[in-house]
Amino acid sequence: MRGFALAIGIGLLLSAGAGDAAVGHKAGPAARSPASTQALARAITAGHLSTHLEALEAVAERNNGTRAAGTPGYSESVAYVVRQLRAAGLRPRQQTFSFQYFRETRPTVFERVSPGLVRYARNRDFLTMRYSGGGNVTAPVVAVGGSGGCADSDFSGFTLGAIALMRRGGCPFSQKAGIAQAGGASAALIANDGLPGRTAPLSATLFGPGVRIPVLVISSGVGSELTQLAQAGTVRVHLDLSVATTKARAANVIADLPGRQSGVILLGAHLDSVANGPGINDNGSGSATVLEIARQARRLHVRPKHGLRFAFWGAEELGLIGSRSYVQSLSPRQRRGIRGVINLDMVGSPNSDRIVYDGDDGPAGSRRIENAFRAYFAARHLPVEQESLGGSSDHASFADVGIPVGGLFTGADDLKSPASARRFGGSANLPFDACYHKVCDTPANVDVRMLAQMADAAAVVAVRLAN
Repeated sequence: MRGFALAIGIGLLLSAGAGDAAVGHKAGPAARSPASTQALARAITAGHLSTHLEALEAVAERNNGTRAAGTPGYSESVAYVVRQLRAAGLRPRQQTFSFQYFRETRPTVFERVSPGLVRYARNRDFLTMRYSGGGNVTAPVVAVGGSGGCADSDFSGFTLGAIALMRRGGCPFSQKAGIAQAGGASAALIANDGLPGRTAPLSATLFGPGVRIPVLVISSGVGSELTQLAQAGTVRVHLDLSVATTKARAANVIADLPGRQSGVILLGAHLDSVANGPGINDNGSGSATVLEIARQARRLHVRPKHGLRFAFWGAEELGLIGSRSYVQSLSPRQRRGIRGVINLDMVGSPNSDRIVYDGDDGPAGSRRIENAFRAYFAARHLPVEQESLGGSSDHASFADVGIPVGGLFTGADDLKSPASARRFGGSANLPFDACYHKVCDTPANVDVRMLAQMADAAAVVAVRLAN
């Protein structure tokens, strides 16, 4: 999931091997009649889902710890999904798209040069913002007050050429960086806010053109240290970033389970991770869910009135690029054939809430998807929260062209409220997912019980909507 922008409003247990053989089995003989939604839900087990998560983690481990779009780890993730779908008897197709691939061409230097020399460490102390500008800068640090860099007025009287130090919050990272550049900053440092579970630097992306200065996300500890030094006197830091952006290609994976009539319900999830982690909750959890629903629906010969389409998007973390490319490739008739989209992004958070997208803010027909999820959970006496639909995940690509959208979510790195802890369990005043966009987003970071629950819901609701 891109920078979080939403507001709160048993079957055969397979060995957890990393390769696709662990869950690849041939479809059984043809059933006499289509399976019920209950049979489909029973077939989607925590063991199967966990095996997919372990496989995606193994992909990242073989590829420098990442599955980001444009990397071998993403290509291997695509290959895993394709093999699994083919082994189930589906016919996946790959839709390629191009995008601007950002990389650091040599290790970035970030150090305090006065008072005293302190060299900061990547991942522990800082991360380079994707699509940051490059440059070699040594300059004083100025802590930005006011609204924390969200308004032009925050830079009134700012020392031209200084490095702007801001804290996360109030507005998107991209907005802070753009205003800092316009205000005369030679570089920008954006510190995590220091709330529980939100102290380490996290991976983030600059969206939109125009930011040319170096931009780093730094830990809350380094941010506090530099702020105190800047308030007491002069503190100077040295940044040396060498970056390049080149054209690259990646692929979405699409597979169809035909219905008895035209039209489809689309279940989608993004397959890419952020650059600095394996991305297992974000969004191996959603990808594993869509993949397992597809496998079991095909094995059980599910055939609703309208078809089911299973989609795995690339480059979501870079700005919904894969899903937008797919939507743009569709004719008006093909768009009308998508009767609804169920988006699954971060559906196994370890300190989770059970969240359903709010259909009131989506295109006509979105409320039907929300109500179907509400009815499913209500029948099982499971409480839900409601989220206002935003633009932070791939559903937005479809909503923008009027296709009904909905989905499930279990929380990013916002803090769980005491009221939510009472309703859903877990720990209040801690993030839903403290490993959001971090190296620690591994299978250990996923609540597989909640993931299986959300997968069952997605499978049952998708088939009901398709009938």
